[in-house]
Amino acid sequence: MGKKTTPKSVTVNKADQTMEIVWADGHESVYGLEGLRKNCPCVICKGGHESMSTAADRSLFLQEPDRYWEINDLKQVGNHALQIFWSDGHSNGMYRWDHLRAMCPCKECYPPEVREAELTH
Repeated sequence: MGKKTTPKSVTVNKADQTMEIVWADGHESVYGLEGLRKNCPCVICKGGHESMSTAADRSLFLQEPDRYWEINDLKQVGNHALQIFWSDGHSNGMYRWDHLRAMCPCKECYPPEVREAELTH
């Protein structure tokens, strides 16, 4: 893993409904919990094995949450992923560090012109 996909810290803020990852290269990614939950990478949430390579939908991080989400626990899986234990009982998804970095919703990683293009398609 390079510095871009190596986490230094992971923090969940229940009040703000966010999870923040500070990466070894200094970048900070802040993910809304609803976007994370709706982008769960497990086979059940993806809709079958044939959809496993489908990219995350970063536009989900731009939408207003339709409910309150809570993370009960986080566990690192080897050196490659994070397992999130959601309060709704779901914990099947292994959020790979490279996928989490790729779906960073900040303006640097997801510029407004890219957001606009994705939302109009």
